[in-house]
Amino acid sequence: MSQIKTVKEFGKVAVAMGGNAAEREISLMSGAAVLKALLSQGVDAFAFDTKTQTLDELKILGVDRVFNIVHGRGGEDGQLQGALELLSVPYTGSGVLGSALGMDKLRTKFCWLGMGIPTPKWMELKETADVDVCAKNLGFPLMVKPALEGSSLGMAKADNIEELYAAYENAAKFSCDVMAEQWVSGREYTVAILEDKALPMIRLETPNDFYDYEAKYKTNTTKYHCPCDLSEEQEGEFQRLSVKAFKALGGTGWGRVDLMLDQNGRPQLLEINTVPGMTDHSLVPMAAKQAGVDFNELVLRILSSTMGELA
Repeated sequence: MSQIKTVKEFGKVAVAMGGNAAEREISLMSGAAVLKALLSQGVDAFAFDTKTQTLDELKILGVDRVFNIVHGRGGEDGQLQGALELLSVPYTGSGVLGSALGMDKLRTKFCWLGMGIPTPKWMELKETADVDVCAKNLGFPLMVKPALEGSSLGMAKADNIEELYAAYENAAKFSCDVMAEQWVSGREYTVAILEDKALPMIRLETPNDFYDYEAKYKTNTTKYHCPCDLSEEQEGEFQRLSVKAFKALGGTGWGRVDLMLDQNGRPQLLEINTVPGMTDHSLVPMAAKQAGVDFNELVLRILSSTMGELA
């Protein structure tokens, strides 16, 4: 973390939250938690809803830096990052390229394929006619995803051709590319990244078919195992792979990488998150706590990345 002698060095901090994306509700929850943590530590911070306020106000208000916690399109995909760079306002998280690639699950796959990073086989569904071809080429079960949504929004498991058609039609409603990938039957993990280094891994356990929106935010049946069940050697290997995959997409500062282990115990990387959740159900704070970093310190360390080179 940058050597901050006093929180006053941060100046005036806008906590960007809300936005127009489908994840607006979660972003507002994350933003409220971040803002509370900053204020409790004496940081001159305030809420800035990108849906109801214009970026011109940042200059008018004399904002020195932005803590970006806007999930989804408009905040996590490079748009906000580009606008802030034009305004010369430092911000947390990945830059324009890393944000754009990380938000796009389809192009994430293309990049990882070129890097030789293991990820489930997939196919883009451009039209209804692709559904039968996909079923023939990939088999069942399949996971269908809108390429530009987070928090598992629009995702669905398909066990047969009828469910695949329905899942495609639902995902297509999100006005972005749609993809289907082979289902991985194995344990699911997440690797939180802070200051470009991996935190302790978390194993996710849910009675649902997969770690969906309900499992993430609305139920208490999801279990989070940290420490996870891996050996120290295995965990280290998957942490290094996750950091490599994160950086391959241009990810910087902090974020999260989701992966599964297939039936042979091999890692299959699913996606990255460049603006992960910071709610009471969120994974990065859990991993940070296991590493001895409480929520308040975590927020300050993320914000410190806007002060220049990390130590």
